Amino acid sequence: MQKVGVLLFQNFETLDVYGPVEALGRNTDKFTIKFYSLNGGMIGNAHGVNVLSEKLEDAINGLDIFIIPGGYGTRQEVNNKPLISLIKQIAEKSAFVLTVCTGAALLAKTELLNHKNATTNKIAFDWVVSQAELVNWIRKARWVVDGKYYTSAGVSAGIDMTLGFISDNYGIDFARTIAKQMEFNWQENKDFDLFSEA
Repeated sequence: MQKVGVLLFQNFETLDVYGPVEALGRNTDKFTIKFYSLNGGMIGNAHGVNVLSEKLEDAINGLDIFIIPGGYGTRQEVNNKPLISLIKQIAEKSAFVLTVCTGAALLAKTELLNHKNATTNKIAFDWVVSQAELVNWIRKARWVVDGKYYTSAGVSAGIDMTLGFISDNYGIDFARTIAKQMEFNWQENKDFDLFSEA
């Protein structure tokens, strides 16, 4: 059973969290999912979604899969040094780290993405790049894999990336089965993002 930890912070993007959770959560025989935030407790966003979370330090020994979503809250959290420090410690010890949208900025602030390939939300692309210029940011990609780090473009791209992660680790047929169950039109080509040209 693989332990999945999802980072939360005020004003996280709803689908950044629940898209990957939907894809992984359909397989309760393979994954257990917990939500974490810096201080624990109830975390909410502008959509009125509130989630009860555990303290992030409880995951200090690492996770099998560490998911970092984006959202408008990242604009403040990139300057939250205690949060960035814990993200770095947990990411270093986790088997895989998956970021969605501007969640890549939070991971990039730890410097763990320096000199690695990554992508992010295309609308916020320039802002994310300005947070970590030593990362090899790839604008056209839907999602990018560099070692244990998976980074995706905006919002719904997190589902594409998570299915890609499942495909890499459990086979493409299994990933396609999940996509079919979700009635989701999976963009299987990670190297092309239609929204990069918008």
